[in-house]
Amino acid sequence: MVPFVAVTYKQSENCNMQVISEPRHRESKSGREKPVYDVSIDYSNYQCVVIGSMNLVCSHCKALKYKNDANGLCCANGIGTDSIHFLTHIQQYNNCFQMTSFGATNAVRENFMPTFKIQGQIYHRAGSLLPVSDSDNKFLQIYFMGNSPQEIDLRCAHNNLVKRSIVEQLQTLFHQHNQLIILFKTALDLMPSDNHKIVIRADKTPAVGENLESRDIVLHRRNFQLQPIKETHRSYDALQYPIIFWQGEDGYDLSIKMINPITGSETNKKVSSMNYYSYRLMIRENADNHILKCRRLYHKYVDDMYVKIETERLTFIRLNQTKLRSEEYIHLRDAINTDGNAQNVGRMTILPATYIGSPRHMHEYAQDAMSYVRHYGTADLFITFTCNPQWIEIKQELLPGKSSIDRHDITARVFRQKLKSLMNFIVKHNVFGETRCWMYSVEWQKRGLPHAHILIWLVEKIRPNEVDAVISAEIPNVQVDPGLHEVVIKNMIHGPCGTLNQNSPCMMDGKCSKRYPRTLISETITGNDGYPLYRRRSTADNGKSTIVKLN
Repeated sequence: MVPFVAVTYKQSENCNMQVISEPRHRESKSGREKPVYDVSIDYSNYQCVVIGSMNLVCSHCKALKYKNDANGLCCANGIGTDSIHFLTHIQQYNNCFQMTSFGATNAVRENFMPTFKIQGQIYHRAGSLLPVSDSDNKFLQIYFMGNSPQEIDLRCAHNNLVKRSIVEQLQTLFHQHNQLIILFKTALDLMPSDNHKIVIRADKTPAVGENLESRDIVLHRRNFQLQPIKETHRSYDALQYPIIFWQGEDGYDLSIKMINPITGSETNKKVSSMNYYSYRLMIRENADNHILKCRRLYHKYVDDMYVKIETERLTFIRLNQTKLRSEEYIHLRDAINTDGNAQNVGRMTILPATYIGSPRHMHEYAQDAMSYVRHYGTADLFITFTCNPQWIEIKQELLPGKSSIDRHDITARVFRQKLKSLMNFIVKHNVFGETRCWMYSVEWQKRGLPHAHILIWLVEKIRPNEVDAVISAEIPNVQVDPGLHEVVIKNMIHGPCGTLNQNSPCMMDGKCSKRYPRTLISETITGNDGYPLYRRRSTADNGKSTIVKLN
């Protein structure tokens, strides 16, 4: 007789399947009853059995997939060779096609840090549609070479890191779909001489005669002059970032009005650049924000647009000195007249103390801190709170294939929420006792991560015998607190340095500049230089030993 084979489903969340290959009439040797097929159960409705509909959408290529389809079935998760190359060098590809040049008052480049610093004003400039005699085509002028192989050669010649095939595809895309390029090419065909010009109005009103605004873009057919592009022009973004705005769509404009959320009608209040770009950078349901996927180009775009926001704020302050009652700053004016440079003649503009980052703003914060010290003495706790890019709140908001370094906006927002939660935990829940007052400052490391320095004043001072209950410089016991032990081991261990690693960055003159390894001690005491020697107990003799074993 051929053995009967039955497949039985255990009714559990994991829906495990068990194959029974013994004859159906044989009993188990252990005396237990074998599970068999139950005709009263409808196994077809089990979730692990149902394959579902083809209704899942690939986040990369929008292909429809079943829930159990392999991740790379449709497009290798969007990480093909060309895709990786393009995203890595997306800034160089944008440089190939940008129509305006990028400049600044002073650009600081440090070879030892991958940081690009700008001092002063950022500006974009555009030249004529055609180059002057004996000059090469540059920026916008390259588009008028006719979508030819020579145009591709010229774009690749200035950017060695790009691939010709990708440049060719982008070039065809822009010539066919970028409305600004189509407009320029059409206008150039209608210009009979070099004296003609094309005007792009700051708003969408067509130009009439010579009544031009200072914000309008006026491009000549051929001349030597470079025209600065006003940051409030609607085409400011599209001219500089063609890969982000590949259709040449409008950006921020002063004429955009706020919408009443109740009635849906326009109001008299205008949208500020801060409101506009905050809206553009948000993540929304059932919407794909392609700006957030542009990696380094996204970083440059955000920096550029924030300079626009600061410029708008400074312009408002300059034009509203009377409303800000700057004439009442008598003592400030006297100090400027006394200490100012007589050679530096110009119109004085006074920044209010509410302008973040200004000298008056920082001075006011310093005075507040000194007031706390005068009234309540020195702070009881100094806490440094550092952002961790591996926080689950950051990683779960990242798009597929992206890391935290690609989304500084998410990093900053999560850090802000964490900092507020920490302050509420300390101040409102009285973790260290009742809080009298507090203050903190947020700084950004060169690697792009924020951290906060926090000062806490307590109603009841921390006594010397309570220090070790508040501050710990020891590795937590893995049996007592495995979670904290894992955090400390992963993020808060210095080194190795010293004899174990003489090439460590902290090594100076053969010694660790951070004074590691530290002396073992059973209780926290005050050091001779004013710095405390925190408790670091030896596991062998409870801190009595003063020799650190490196093995």
